[in-house]
Amino acid sequence: MIYHFRLILDTKEDVFRDIALEENATFEDFHNAITQAFGFGGSEMAVFYESDDEWQQGDSISLFDMGEDDTRRMSDTMLHDIFPHISKMLYVYDFLNLWTFFVELIETDEPKPGNTYPLLLFSHGDVPEEAPEKTFKAEKDEWSEDNFDDNGTDNFDEPSEDWY
Repeated sequence: MIYHFRLILDTKEDVFRDIALEENATFEDFHNAITQAFGFGGSEMAVFYESDDEWQQGDSISLFDMGEDDTRRMSDTMLHDIFPHISKMLYVYDFLNLWTFFVELIETDEPKPGNTYPLLLFSHGDVPEEAPEKTFKAEKDEWSEDNFDDNGTDNFDEPSEDWY
């Protein structure tokens, strides 16, 4: 079985690539295909995240062992272990720049004679010189601006004497 993926770079301009891989390819093979298709060196840290239909981040598959007992590594995880159970993932390349991609399984078919995989099927748009700036918003919590007055003084209760 051959999996066809569309990878959309999270940027203002339309930048995407369609890539085909064999079902027994590893996520490391997929990572290498993505970095080549988008013109990256491939030596930076990267991670895939399982995703739902709203692109909410789920379990990860990391390029390197992150020291956690349940870490799934790209080199040990086959595409058919994840697909077609899910159809969407997030891929983050280069943790300093946070190049972020939306990955979607768009089609499956049989291998075509003469094709070697991975295979770049389609390319649209140019990768910008710099990764788009990311802003992260935390849910409202005790450290939000609402808990500080105009002078920057916190509005928290003083700790009780038995706190010390």
